[in-house]
Amino acid sequence: MTEEQKHVRPTWDEYFLDIAKAVGERGTCDRGRIGVLLVKDKRILATGYVGSPIGIPHCDEVGHQMKKVTHEDDSVSQHCMRTSHAEINAICNAARYGIAIDGATVYGKFEPCHTCAKALINAGIKRVVCAKQYHAASDSRKLFEQAGIELVVVLKEVEAYENQ
Repeated sequence: MTEEQKHVRPTWDEYFLDIAKAVGERGTCDRGRIGVLLVKDKRILATGYVGSPIGIPHCDEVGHQMKKVTHEDDSVSQHCMRTSHAEINAICNAARYGIAIDGATVYGKFEPCHTCAKALINAGIKRVVCAKQYHAASDSRKLFEQAGIELVVVLKEVEAYENQ
C-alpha cells in the first residue's frame, strides 16, 4: 500500500459529525435537514432530527408554518414553527428512554438556535461541535460562553438556505 492509498481514520469529532449528517437525512423539514447526536465517552447516547411532533403532519407533507421574528436591530428572520429542532428531539428521545445525558457533547450540522442552546445548557451538555455557523446564533454563542460550554465550529461559514 502506497502512502497515497493509506487510510486516514477520522478524528472522533469528524466521525460523529458524519453520523449526525446521516441522522439529518431523516429530517422532515427541508430548511436544513438537521440531525444531532448526544455523545458521552465516545458512545452515542441519543439522536434527533428536525421534524414535527409524533403524529403531526410534516413540512414535507403539508408545507412550512413560517413565522417572522423582528430583532432588536430591526432585522427580520423567518422560522418554521411546525417542527421541533433536532437538539430538542435528541433531548426528548434520551428522556423518553431514561438515558442520562449530563456531561455529554452534542454534534450537529450547525450551531443551535437560542431556544435549543438554553435546553442544551439545562440538560447538562458540556460541549457543542458543529460543522458550520448558524445565521441567528449570536445569542447562543453568548449563552454557551456564559455557561462555560465549549463551542467548536469546524467551518467558519454560515449555513445558507431559503427564507433565512
